[in-house]
Amino acid sequence: MEMMSALDALFLDVEDAVTHMHIGSVGIFEGPAPGPGEVQSAVAARLPQVPRYRQKVRFVPLALGRPAWVDDPHFNLEYHVRRTALPAPGGDDELRNLVGRVMSQQLDRAKPLWEMWVAEGLDDGRWAVISKVHHCMVDGVSGTDLMTVILSKERAAAAAVDDGWEPAPEPSSAALLTYALAQRAANPFDGLRTVLSTVRGPRRVARQTVDVARGFANLRTLLSPNPSSTLNGPIGPHRRWDWARARLVDIKQIRGLHGGTINDVVLAVITGGFRELLLSRGDTVEGRVLRTLVPVSVRADDAHGTFDNKVSAMFAELPVGLEDPVERVHSLHEQMQHLKHSGQAVAAERLTALGGFAPAMLLALGGRVATRLPQSSVNTVTTNVPGPQYPLYLAQRRMLEAFPFVPLGGHVRVGVAIFSYDGGINFGVTGDRDTAPDIGVLCRAIERGVAELLGAPSPKPAARRAGTGARP
Repeated sequence: MEMMSALDALFLDVEDAVTHMHIGSVGIFEGPAPGPGEVQSAVAARLPQVPRYRQKVRFVPLALGRPAWVDDPHFNLEYHVRRTALPAPGGDDELRNLVGRVMSQQLDRAKPLWEMWVAEGLDDGRWAVISKVHHCMVDGVSGTDLMTVILSKERAAAAAVDDGWEPAPEPSSAALLTYALAQRAANPFDGLRTVLSTVRGPRRVARQTVDVARGFANLRTLLSPNPSSTLNGPIGPHRRWDWARARLVDIKQIRGLHGGTINDVVLAVITGGFRELLLSRGDTVEGRVLRTLVPVSVRADDAHGTFDNKVSAMFAELPVGLEDPVERVHSLHEQMQHLKHSGQAVAAERLTALGGFAPAMLLALGGRVATRLPQSSVNTVTTNVPGPQYPLYLAQRRMLEAFPFVPLGGHVRVGVAIFSYDGGINFGVTGDRDTAPDIGVLCRAIERGVAELLGAPSPKPAARRAGTGARP
């Protein structure tokens, strides 16, 4: 068995009847749709490379330890790879409605925490794959590694491999409790190793201490709530989902015209989208910003391919009060440059790391309380995941497009995820079904924002702000 990390356990603990902590994606493939069993065979051929997909969660009695991953003795691939069909006419609206319904359902905790839905009947002979995986299994960045494992760089289907997998005997509750207590008893040795590393590298530790202190000072701004917004409030269990499209070449052209980075441009068009959404609702935008949580990967370069969470966060302010789209790019560039040097992500990582030394039951309680408090200090979530810039295949069919899904939690009613794939930058927008029926306004405004920035005149070199030169 393998115990969860503190952060992975937190993603599981914060889940309740209205907060579903699965991430996901929607891949649209060229036709014709695969025959029965083709996708299952393709997934089966890759399962030996992702052992977590055949494991389930077991909880330690009395919450005296973090949950553990154990082999599922009743693993059945047919349960996880499902098939459905879109109602006529099988257009984008029907697909988006299906995704909203699938993502509104919690994953079954008695089984491995993932599902894959093959949806045929999409117009123009296309078909789609809707994937769901619980956030406690994998974060968005390593999730890209998972996607490239399940999908293939080559059109030819991978040959099925019988790895002779047999589930290990499922541990009893007493064995789980014994193992958890043994792990807890071993923690002092982790502390000793930390002390030794401090003695061996005092300069490095001193630099880290300064970075963390600076980060905590910057995080204090989150204690001041933003003005009330229709983007925040209680949410229900059901979701809406929509998308927007852009091309990487266009985003790069905008960067060349107006400066900043690709990420700055992406955040700027999202800012414009939120501005139009708020205006359509009659909300005031003058002088306002929206505070967004931006997940940041802190995974080391040599740690890709591991299936756990190595994420931290920064908190950016989207300047929805700025009418000029070019000013929004410049404003966000200056802000993101500051955040990168502020230590926010480092400090947030240290906060989550502290959970590893807290009793599991207290960590669970803290997570549940955090999701139930009014979260007016954070208005939305914006996550950007870089994907492969080459085509991928499943069942010998090319994936034409891919769109991400981000979960909602607490009092956040709208979240945005960005995924780049094969020359495209695609936005997936999740909204609470009861309170955000108009997320299409945000999506169409994002697309218009890209076109608007492409057509906006670039500033003269002398007038360009300092530090807004193009960067990769």
